[in-house]
Amino acid sequence: MISLSLDGAARSGLKILCLGSHSDDIEIGCGGTILRLVEQYLDCTIYWVVFSAIGVRGDEARCAAARFAGSACLKGPVLKTFPDGFLPFVGAEVKATFEELKQEIVPDVIFTHNRKDAHQDHRLIAELTWNTFRNHFILEYEIPKYDGDLGQPSFFVPLQPEVYKKKIQYIMDAFHSQRHKPWFQPETFLSLMRLRGMECNAPSGYAEAFYCRKVLL
Repeated sequence: MISLSLDGAARSGLKILCLGSHSDDIEIGCGGTILRLVEQYLDCTIYWVVFSAIGVRGDEARCAAARFAGSACLKGPVLKTFPDGFLPFVGAEVKATFEELKQEIVPDVIFTHNRKDAHQDHRLIAELTWNTFRNHFILEYEIPKYDGDLGQPSFFVPLQPEVYKKKIQYIMDAFHSQRHKPWFQPETFLSLMRLRGMECNAPSGYAEAFYCRKVLL
């Protein structure tokens, strides 16, 4: 188990596994934290996996992963083509992908969906993350949506202005296919980070937040 430090000292060798049901989930849920970790940790390696990335959505996911990974060593992205909204109905195949990941990757920190997320695809990925990686540091990110399923996260990552602004810019630049959706707006992402920043008294006023189920010291 690694001690995940975000203080001013540069560190090295961090291995990160990012899991997202759909293209843009990882970026929306933990994009700012990824940007911060890439700055903080030298020789950082990021394993990027998206389970439903079909057609143009796959192209967008590939572009966004490269942007957010920046100077880090990007493994992938691994882009699967499971149908959007139907992951629980192909659960055996999704589970097989997790088993393959377990043989290939020993991550220090895993970013995945919240197990109480209202979206069925998100819940499955969260459940299989815990089922597969039993001795790892797992942070569950949040995705704003019509369902109104935001909760009370317990793990906060303050973000400097240059980081949260870059997160929003990268998301809007990469995911052109989503721009017609009323919720897919810079204000949506900014407002959630502002709320979480207020809750943790972040110096900049902005932060990302996660659900942390288990921590070992």
